Amino acid sequence: MIDIQILWVDDEIDLLKPHILFLEQKKYVVTTCTNGTDAIYLVKENNFDIVFLDENMPGMNGLETLSAIKQISSNLPVVMITKSEEEYIMEEAIGSKIADYLIKPVNPKQILLSIKKNLDHSRLISEKTTSKYQQEFSKISMDLMSVNSYQEWSDLYKKLIHWELELESINDSGMIEILESQKSEANKLFFKFIKNNYKDLLSNYDDKPTFSHTLFKDYIVPNLDYNNGVLWIVIDNLRYDQYRMIEPLINNHFKKEEEYSYYSILPTATQYARNAIFSGLMPSEMEKRHPNFWKNDTDSGGKNMFENEFLNDQIKRLNLSIKHEYYKITSLKDGKDLAINYNGTRQNNLTVLVYNFVDILSHSKTEMEVIKELAGDDKAYRSLTMSWFKNSPLFDVIQKAQQLGQKMIITTDHGTINCKNPTKVIGDKNISSNLRYKTGKSLSFIEKDVFAINNPKDIFLPSISFNSPFIFAKEDLFFAYPNNYNHFVNYYKNTYQHGGISLEEMIIPCAVYSPK
Repeated sequence: MIDIQILWVDDEIDLLKPHILFLEQKKYVVTTCTNGTDAIYLVKENNFDIVFLDENMPGMNGLETLSAIKQISSNLPVVMITKSEEEYIMEEAIGSKIADYLIKPVNPKQILLSIKKNLDHSRLISEKTTSKYQQEFSKISMDLMSVNSYQEWSDLYKKLIHWELELESINDSGMIEILESQKSEANKLFFKFIKNNYKDLLSNYDDKPTFSHTLFKDYIVPNLDYNNGVLWIVIDNLRYDQYRMIEPLINNHFKKEEEYSYYSILPTATQYARNAIFSGLMPSEMEKRHPNFWKNDTDSGGKNMFENEFLNDQIKRLNLSIKHEYYKITSLKDGKDLAINYNGTRQNNLTVLVYNFVDILSHSKTEMEVIKELAGDDKAYRSLTMSWFKNSPLFDVIQKAQQLGQKMIITTDHGTINCKNPTKVIGDKNISSNLRYKTGKSLSFIEKDVFAINNPKDIFLPSISFNSPFIFAKEDLFFAYPNNYNHFVNYYKNTYQHGGISLEEMIIPCAVYSPK
């Protein structure tokens, strides 16, 4: 093991001899000096792992020395030690990015703990996380055998995502591989659950999840704030794991009041799920009530052009007396313009914002080589999402909402899954184009790979024509045509798609926040 090099700076260093002997017995190498000037020289000339720095020294004091050390080596951990409990000294030190802050008199165990916290932090967390997941593995496996309700599936999916993010943070490839196999098994069983229960869940009046078409009534309306207003954000195509990644940034400005999981309807695609959110209706009901707005898969033109009109009608049906505005952001310029002018929404009871970037990102992975490189797997995809969010006009809007004292609700319309395996499908020339679901005449498919609905009305979907069933792909499958099969498979393999049945696509977040 490489020796850990410690620099200890204190004008009364002789009094700390017992502490230094204790550290040397633990095989640490300790260099000492009595003033800031010597400390700066030693930092320049040596490669220390950590510095213990007295705050109150004659000549150059601890804060001045700290500043100089950080200019030489910005990543070198510096632990400030002081007799003073003055708040301004703590704030100065913390603002200068100290690694730790100790109050005299310190004992050797405190020093050892600080060293381990800063230098052994990653190893200790890695060992503890791996140990905890190993203990949890058996429990998750048992849960998979018994889970049999929509709420249990939501809870189990959240648990899998929790461990995925925990293991990812310690970069344990072996444990991540084991977790991936558990997720794969979970999606296999979740597909069976949906196939056996989806019709009943839609029509059950007593015990059913919140679906896309009941989201507004179940979660948005009860959280309306008639005094300061609510910002309701729908980020298209945002998975639960991606939400978890951006959540810490949101927490800097808002406090979470509630977090719900709800289910996207099938197909888990924008034209169905998001229209259902804003209309409060299932697709067959939208087609009947709003024939001028609803478009089927085979119809030409945009499929999400009338979300505001759908919302207006739902608000009227619910007898809500609210002032609201609707915005859809599909470009950087639109986002920046809204951020600049956001204060103009202060008179609204409800400001609705649909933000399309994540959906654009997932489609770009199919079409652009550079995005394929940047988002090669789920970990990279999450990281790219967080980087976008942190620097996006959407984050600026969120901060403006906080300044206005507005409540905020963040949700999505559906998730997405990284498709890795093809399954063959055949149909006539008017078959729908989505890779995770199909509808149209003369569909031929591998039955074990799909959830087939011969009568779309059974799950409140419109029939494009007589004998036009819907089929939904399971797990990480995507539909491929026999013609030019190999080219098609190579082009779409390892791309993010939505429309089918998976935990990632169907179980999605809705979180309610109050401003800090």
